[in-house]
Amino acid sequence: MKQFNPFREKILLLLLAGFALCFTYSPHRQRRIFKATCRAWKKINEKKLKQEIFNLHRSRLIERKRDSNGLYTYILTDKGKLKALGCQLKKMKNRKTKWSGKYMVAMFDIPEDLKKTRDTFRRKLKEIGFYELQKSVFVFPFNCRKELKFLIDFLHLKNYVKYGFLELCDDNHLKKIFGLN
Repeated sequence: MKQFNPFREKILLLLLAGFALCFTYSPHRQRRIFKATCRAWKKINEKKLKQEIFNLHRSRLIERKRDSNGLYTYILTDKGKLKALGCQLKKMKNRKTKWSGKYMVAMFDIPEDLKKTRDTFRRKLKEIGFYELQKSVFVFPFNCRKELKFLIDFLHLKNYVKYGFLELCDDNHLKKIFGLN
């Protein structure tokens, strides 16, 4: 994956936080997302922000809409959401936690008419660090339920993907792959 400007990445992630509010039904969690987003927006240099918004718009990662009051609203495009999701998943991949001895398993049966979406899902799982155990079975040694659920919701794959935790016997091969020895 091409190196992405950290400032631009931060803007995309902040815009993605607004998108995440749509998937969050808990008022407590919504309040936490909103507070964190407000603090992060206040720390951004305004001149630099305007330049990056222009660049994001030109790159078609965000689109600008004008309302009846003459105010502009910036919205992540699907391309922008996917890019922001990739940034979020990249950060998650680098997060190190203590291994519980169980693997997060994602299994799917996505129909042929959704081939592009299936390929995107498979590619994103690999970007996170999942290992392809079989063509439609991926494993990862750490808990990433929140990120996986977000990816499934974002790609509208809820009816096709099942995930959970699994303790595997004779997993020396996987321990070696993930560096858990």
